[in-house]
Amino acid sequence: MVNEDDVQEQKRMGTAMQVLAWTVLLALGIFFFSDFLEKQHNPNQSLQTRYTDDGIREVVLQRNKSGHYVTAGKINGKPVTFMLDTGATGVAIPESQAVKLGLRRGAAFPTQTANGMSKSYAATLDRVSVGGIELYDISAGITPGLKTKEILLGMSFLKHIEFTQRGDTLTLRQ
Repeated sequence: MVNEDDVQEQKRMGTAMQVLAWTVLLALGIFFFSDFLEKQHNPNQSLQTRYTDDGIREVVLQRNKSGHYVTAGKINGKPVTFMLDTGATGVAIPESQAVKLGLRRGAAFPTQTANGMSKSYAATLDRVSVGGIELYDISAGITPGLKTKEILLGMSFLKHIEFTQRGDTLTLRQ
């Protein structure tokens, strides 16, 4: 004869296994789709640098789905995410990123942003790199009002390299 307690225990175990299976499936779905969405936002997470015979370094970036050029890079050897911004005078670093990078605030200066006037703090970056392109002593601003994860890679970096846009690609040359 079947014991009622054994039947109840089997039902509880079955329910627990279903909950565990759905939890694992949900976790795998989140992992897969978050990686997929990150690649949509930053298609340039892994960069290749081409070296020409005459010593020129080239990095080719793909535009993201929003029309921006977002890329992996480094500041002072530490990994960061850049958004290229030819409308920015300098490299604009959100304060939260500046803290992670160990940057100190210098003198305050006013900045004009799309949202109006703001205050930034001067900083000099020892090294800034995108792929194999690396520049030294780059002017930047630590911008407390900038509420993004990305660092805006402005003209204080870009003016030292050649860049060409064709279709959905941007080629940087040093």
